[in-house]
Amino acid sequence: MKTIEFYYDFGSPNVYLAWKALSQVDGLTLDLKPALIGGIFKGTNNQPPWQAFAGVPAKMHYMMAEIRRFATMYGLSDFKMNPHFPVNTLLAMRTAMVAHADGVEDRFFPAVQIAMWETGQDVSQMDVLAGVLNDAGLPGTDMVARTQGPEIKQALMDATQAAIDRGLFGLPTWFDQADMYFGKDNCWMFGAQPTNR
Repeated sequence: MKTIEFYYDFGSPNVYLAWKALSQVDGLTLDLKPALIGGIFKGTNNQPPWQAFAGVPAKMHYMMAEIRRFATMYGLSDFKMNPHFPVNTLLAMRTAMVAHADGVEDRFFPAVQIAMWETGQDVSQMDVLAGVLNDAGLPGTDMVARTQGPEIKQALMDATQAAIDRGLFGLPTWFDQADMYFGKDNCWMFGAQPTNR
């Protein structure tokens, strides 16, 4: 049995793909660590690829092809680019802090990932996100309402700063004890095997 600390934000398709690939590995547990990707970019003087390479259309085209290739290789046929991309995930990530505090991440996390990257929902909308969580058997309306409290807002800021302090500059990032790994292309190092080549 191995546990890795898996940092996430719902706004990244690569986080979804890495999660799905790593979840296929027997004996591997993901300790979920929410962190706001926009805050990480701002705090490290980084940019999301769609912004950094907006003027390089060939690279943007290749990145999309590579995302599709990874999904195909790992048999992730349910993956679809969200039609609302890029989605503002501040609300969803504040709700992640509520889920963490309530100990319900095991239901919260997959429900929102599926909503983002399989069914193409706009989880930046309070009613949409609450509905996703209600459908997952969680008190979605209450959880979303609690994101407006100062303690939840501060908790996400603190979690994001702690991620930056640990050396994160983007997502997906995970740690195997003290060793940091960035990007979905490292999934094979933890036993994730492509099912289609």
